[in-house]
Amino acid sequence: MSASLARLEPAATLDDRALTGLYQVDEPVVRVNFVTSVDGAVELDGFSAGLSGVPDKRVFALLRMLCDALVVGAGTLRHEGYRALRLDAERRAWRRGQGLAEYPTLVVVSGSLDLNPGQAAFADAPVRPIVLTHGRAPVDRRQALSGVADVWTAGDDTVDLADGLARLRERGLRHLLCEGGPHLFGTLTAADLVDEVCLTLSPLVTGPGAGRITAGPASPPKGMALRHVLEAEGSLFLRYTRT
Repeated sequence: MSASLARLEPAATLDDRALTGLYQVDEPVVRVNFVTSVDGAVELDGFSAGLSGVPDKRVFALLRMLCDALVVGAGTLRHEGYRALRLDAERRAWRRGQGLAEYPTLVVVSGSLDLNPGQAAFADAPVRPIVLTHGRAPVDRRQALSGVADVWTAGDDTVDLADGLARLRERGLRHLLCEGGPHLFGTLTAADLVDEVCLTLSPLVTGPGAGRITAGPASPPKGMALRHVLEAEGSLFLRYTRT
């Protein structure tokens, strides 16, 4: 018996309202968003932006609009040069209409606290960011960051993500969007904390060298259910959720 194939729906034909309906969720969720090349590269010339096109940037911005908090690893924050987490007036109005805060909260996961308080992601943030760290993090760095962020201790020797994410939800941050990096994705997966994966498959073959979208501790395979496939300009937009 041959499997049936469904026609892909071009993302370019979906207006913002329709696209929002495909990604909006009501329940608490940890959603991970990544872009990868056809041959599995997480970056091009050292940065993920090289894999992204206009349609990917559209979905990227939409997912930020939908979340209560954006969770990112310190290495990705530094390497990708994150700026302040801001939204345009239209997206802020949409959030107000949904009963959400105007801006998502930036949450940075860092064991070493090797972060620059002067980076725009902190210094220019419209909402005071949160940094999740552990009990052995350097005291001087903790103090330096406390001027621009709330520094939370979750775990004694390593960051306890389950505890940290639970505390975020206690604060009312129920919809959590993770943009990486690969080690944070791998750690979340190992702790069985990932509810959704939104993956953009970029129409590029980059060759060997780059890593995968996940790294870190080994974990057993976990089945996921495909919720939709969109296509625009040769890129595929896949949304998977827990089975």
